Amino acid sequence: MTSSTTAEGGQPPATSPPLTGLFDTDRELVTARLRSAAEQLAAMPSPRRRSPAHNTRAQRTHDAARQVRTDFLDLHAERVYDTLTAGRTAHLRLAELARTAGREFPGLAPSARQMADEAGRIQSEKEGWEIDQGILFRALLRAPGPGAHLMESMLRPTPRALELLPGFRETGEVILKAARLERRRSAGFVTITNDHCLNAEDNQHVVDLETLVDLVLLDPQVRVGVLRGGFMTHPRYAGRRVFSAGINLKELRAGNISFVDFLLGRELGYISKLMRGLVRTDAPWPGTAVQKPWLGVVDGFAIGGGAQILLACDRVLAASDAYFSLPAAQEGIVPGVANLRLTRFLGARQARRVVLWGRRIDAGEPGASLVFDEVAAPDALDAAVAESVAVLAGPAVVANRAMLNLADEPAGEFRAYLAEFALQQALRAYSPDVLATLHR
Repeated sequence: MTSSTTAEGGQPPATSPPLTGLFDTDRELVTARLRSAAEQLAAMPSPRRRSPAHNTRAQRTHDAARQVRTDFLDLHAERVYDTLTAGRTAHLRLAELARTAGREFPGLAPSARQMADEAGRIQSEKEGWEIDQGILFRALLRAPGPGAHLMESMLRPTPRALELLPGFRETGEVILKAARLERRRSAGFVTITNDHCLNAEDNQHVVDLETLVDLVLLDPQVRVGVLRGGFMTHPRYAGRRVFSAGINLKELRAGNISFVDFLLGRELGYISKLMRGLVRTDAPWPGTAVQKPWLGVVDGFAIGGGAQILLACDRVLAASDAYFSLPAAQEGIVPGVANLRLTRFLGARQARRVVLWGRRIDAGEPGASLVFDEVAAPDALDAAVAESVAVLAGPAVVANRAMLNLADEPAGEFRAYLAEFALQQALRAYSPDVLATLHR
């Protein structure tokens, strides 16, 4: 890849010759082009020190390289995935897949060194290599075979959960940094404990929630999972329960919200497991999926990512003073899989009001039953939880909720949505309006 750029921004990079359609030939060609682009970017000052002319040059270089990546992956996504997973015999999670791609296909995905350099920068001063991860995962998820295999890989229990399982089965309790799990009779109560930030979501929150969701699904003594926010230490809500304030925007501004582990990983990880369960290769006949019903309990509010979690639950209870909102469009990002799921709850027009206009739904309003199955006074919520757990523990619930979820959201439909989400969310995380909002 060559460029006639100048100090004032120069001309766009010269058009590259077309790919041949032959995997090995195209791989060599693309590697050379992307190496040249990386060298051009490395020769510039760091993003924080770039002049407007440098920014123009960098953007043109990125755009040309991203077109090369897209063209190559449009032709060869299956071969790339099979190479990374040894013919789909290895079940790599997103982060491991991204690292392997950066190593096996230099330039096609960011290298470990490039991502390490990004880690110490605030969001507005990053190179934006996560966009290139978005290009990779969009292509892999769009391909039916690789996409289905990747989804299955993400539905397997995490090594951390398997390590903690014996202790949980013995004691009935696991306490992690951002959440804790208690087994009470036949229910596994997952309590979100990111109390310093009103249970806002960050990387740790996602890791801990997936671990505990896995444990609920792995423990045969647990028949129902319950998700609820813990008591807050924040001065404004001290001593009160809150479900979730959504994505932690301070952490996003600081560059600490990972695209792979958070923005994409939560959707293919624990939230997907709420709906689809775990894949267990050692599960006895008749299948490998271990599913259980989930009850969401909303105290205070479920904002953004918190609201998205509820859309994957089988039943949602709310305190009478609680509310539900999805302000992602105002924040400049995409609200996870809510754009796919919310129309099933509210209808197309109401979903647009919530997502595009930021309309909040209060538990006490007439239409609240579309997102809250039951509303109770705050002091009556515990009794409502106990009653719901008893019903959800019924023997036919698991089979019926599995069929309902299959009808509502077939795996292929979810995969196709996630493919486009992977790129759009990465682009939004580095868009000028989002960066300006985070700066303010």
